[in-house]
Amino acid sequence: MKRPFFHIFLSITVALTVIFNNITVSHALPWGELFLRGIQVIQINNISDNQEVEYGKQMRQQLINSGRVKVYRNQNVNRYVNNIGQRLVTVSDRPNLPYTFTVVENDQINAFATMGGFVYINTGLIRTASNEAELASVIGHEIGHVVAKHSQKQIRQQAVTQGLLSAAGLGNAQIVQLGVAAAVSLPNSRQDELEADTLGLDIITQAGYAPKAMPDFMQKLDRGGRANILSTHPGAGERVIALNRQIPPAAANQGFGLDEAQYRNNIRPLSPR
Repeated sequence: MKRPFFHIFLSITVALTVIFNNITVSHALPWGELFLRGIQVIQINNISDNQEVEYGKQMRQQLINSGRVKVYRNQNVNRYVNNIGQRLVTVSDRPNLPYTFTVVENDQINAFATMGGFVYINTGLIRTASNEAELASVIGHEIGHVVAKHSQKQIRQQAVTQGLLSAAGLGNAQIVQLGVAAAVSLPNSRQDELEADTLGLDIITQAGYAPKAMPDFMQKLDRGGRANILSTHPGAGERVIALNRQIPPAAANQGFGLDEAQYRNNIRPLSPR
């Protein structure tokens, strides 16, 4: 008997949160609809892992069909990146998702992830990394976004902002479109970036990589001033400081993945043009 009342109470709490955190919406819509929006927020947050993966597959197909993602076809590079990703997945907090790591043929220095464990890494970023640990740090960060379900959070926020939530809920096509938009054009919040950094740092450290590679690579990209990954992932300077504080100095370079010659050999098909 207690469970239905708990869900009702939780729905009311979320609905009131929407009201007080978004004054414009609260003035424009009646209480009844705001209540229903709160219920839908809960439903979006509670999608199953299987649903999440299915949405991720549909987003991937739309990204490819629209031309926003051009899959890089070299099997050796794809296998190398996938092996790194799968090694990191095993020590993450969501190891049971069927992660898919896609190398994108694009010279921009960027990477992103969608729900369901779909991670995309541009060839431009792979070329720019100096060693495997630096590349792993980016992949670990993106896995961190998946672990923390940041894509779902962005979809929920967009749906509320755009007035798309209703008693009927969001349609599958709407969820996919919002997920694609969030992945390729919307910046993550400061809080989400810091969380993904912390999760990613823990992931690469647990996997045996030298943890200092993460802040070092981020700082290198920030100094270069041409990395798209930092234009959509704000606050690089603050993040570098926060990461360095989490790494014990004695352990900073402890681990593997720092051999640049070996790394260049593994990504030979992507030699700088």
